[in-house]
Amino acid sequence: MSMPGGFEWIIIVLVILLFFGAKRIPELARGLGKGIQEFRKASDDIKKEIDKGKDDIDESTRYKEKEKETAGKSDN
Repeated sequence: MSMPGGFEWIIIVLVILLFFGAKRIPELARGLGKGIQEFRKASDDIKKEIDKGKDDIDESTRYKEKEKETAGKSDN
């Protein structure tokens, strides 16, 4: 299925105008913009949490490796 052409877009816009009216379209666009902004913010927060968890795991692994090295040196 391909993207709509120029004439199809005109029909889509006219149908939207008929359903919602010219006064409501800016409100709908603002709401859509806010929704996209919230989605991006949430996805950034999730990425930060994942990175923080990865860093915590890396730090924990390094700490355990240092403990093993220290224990190995004290055994000698």
